[in-house]
Amino acid sequence: MKELHLEYFEEAVNYMLQHTQVKGPGIGLLGISKGGELCVSMASFLKGITATALINGSVANVGSVLRYKDITIPPLGFNTKRIKVNESGIADIVDALNNPLEGPGRQSFIPLEKAECRFLFIVGQDDRNWKSEFFAVEGSKHLQAHGKEKPEVVCYPGAGHYIEPPFFPMCAASMHLLVGKPVVWGGEPKAHCKAQIDAWQQIQAFFHKHLTGKPPGTSSKL
Repeated sequence: MKELHLEYFEEAVNYMLQHTQVKGPGIGLLGISKGGELCVSMASFLKGITATALINGSVANVGSVLRYKDITIPPLGFNTKRIKVNESGIADIVDALNNPLEGPGRQSFIPLEKAECRFLFIVGQDDRNWKSEFFAVEGSKHLQAHGKEKPEVVCYPGAGHYIEPPFFPMCAASMHLLVGKPVVWGGEPKAHCKAQIDAWQQIQAFFHKHLTGKPPGTSSKL
């Protein structure tokens, strides 16, 4: 993963907007981790997006160069010396990334103030992949500083990085392709399980509110 071109995702957005089963006028985006960060980038640069929900996503571009037309956003730098490895060889990378508010890192901060949608940040407060709560707080500050509406931020104590649909088993550690070794994702099983159940409801309510204008429960379909 060296470069990602937003035109690729723009093609998908336009396809969905023209689909006969999509109500419109806009669509919703849902992403987790790097996918959440990509959703922020899509919402910031592409048209036709009404609501964006990200689960433990970043507000800085990470891992690869992002390109859209004549715009280039470099990846946020990192320092491998800040990675801790336990006796089992599993890495804790939560401190590896640089601060996107300082120095060269500012160039990696995604201009989410350009977005014309509402945001929902789902945050696991025991996320060990990166500092998701920090990203959500700074994203919220950034939006409000530019006159945008305050996003919804829902934090879950004891929840790790992979907040998936309800009843998926918690993923405590697995191989991280960018790091090249197993990493710990964080989370306490019971708290993480409860977070997955509640987050699923929060996400559905968010999309019902901003995509249909109806409260959740009025229809089985979004």
